[in-house]
Amino acid sequence: MRYTIDDIERILKFKSWSKKRKVDQLLEFNALLSSDLGIDTTTRERLATKRKSKQILQAIKTVDPELGTSFLQHWD
Repeated sequence: MRYTIDDIERILKFKSWSKKRKVDQLLEFNALLSSDLGIDTTTRERLATKRKSKQILQAIKTVDPELGTSFLQHWD
C-alpha cells in the first residue's frame, strides 16, 4: 500500500512498525515534498511545502524525540 502525507497520524499509530520504519517513511514524505519544488514554484507553494515539512518533522519528534529535535533545530 502506498501512503501519502495525509497518512502521517495513521503511520504514527502503527504498532507493528518499528520506530526506524516510521521515521524512514516520514523522511521519504519530506524528500518527495522537496523534490516537487522547482524554479517555477510560487511563493505560496513554497510556504505550503515548508508548513508540511515542519509538520513531518514534528511527527518524527513524537517517534524519536532526540532525532526530531535535532532536525527541527537545524531546519530553522
